[in-house]
Amino acid sequence: MSTVKEAVDVEVSLRTAYDQWTQFEEFPQFMEGVEEVRQLDDRHNHWITKIGGVRREFDTEIVDQLSDDRITWRSVGGDTQQSGSVRFERLDDTHTRVELTMDVEPTGVAEKGADALGMIDRRVKGDLHRFKDYVEREGGGAGWRGRIRPGDPGPLL
Repeated sequence: MSTVKEAVDVEVSLRTAYDQWTQFEEFPQFMEGVEEVRQLDDRHNHWITKIGGVRREFDTEIVDQLSDDRITWRSVGGDTQQSGSVRFERLDDTHTRVELTMDVEPTGVAEKGADALGMIDRRVKGDLHRFKDYVEREGGGAGWRGRIRPGDPGPLL
């Protein structure tokens, strides 16, 4: 399992940064290799990625979400194993720190080789910096302001 941790300061308010991150279907705009994210319900997203010529489809489940503070998720089912958390810290009225931590289990020879070369780490860090550019340019849309707690039963897929 590889752990990637990166933080970036964005020149937008805490609410704008958080609200933009909750727009999961816009992730392909700034995440390299992400072809599509479809939000299935408040907790679940379906992902289609193509990285290094390898196409994968998998689902993620949000296990903890607190508005303007954090979103924590994990993959469910499939052969893609990952989990992570993104945290938002108000620096002042117009600046926010966004900190992303991800645990990724590479599968297959190509992914294990990419991990050994540090490509997964660089990709995640690049995605976070592209998020900075995106949110500063586009601003945030109306975000999801609900609360998901660990252990809350979610809808069945």
